[in-house]
Amino acid sequence: QVQLVESGGGVVQAGGSLRLSCEASGGTFSMFVMGWFRQPPGKERELVAAITSGGTTNYADSVKGRFTISRGNAKNTVHLQMNSLKPEDTAVYYCSSPRPGSSNWDYWGQGTQVTVSS
Repeated sequence: QVQLVESGGGVVQAGGSLRLSCEASGGTFSMFVMGWFRQPPGKERELVAAITSGGTTNYADSVKGRFTISRGNAKNTVHLQMNSLKPEDTAVYYCSSPRPGSSNWDYWGQGTQVTVSS
């Protein structure tokens, strides 16, 4: 059974940094696209960053230059380094990945809360 487990959330002051991690199990995730989404209070979930198996990355405009997605040395992990955090980055952050051959984001972690205080 595929499982994604996020960690690293917390409370930080504006301008600070956090590093989120996602550990995947139950699949060959080195072959998958993996992504980070977030859902701010009262808003819809949005894609923050994604990384392909080849290392190509993509970012939402709102986080470009501040966030960096990367794969860990263990290929079943993915990280999100978040710098220069702003109060509007406050959200529950989710790790996600598609099923093999799928174009949908099928697998989801339970989420980790990030709160940025002003």
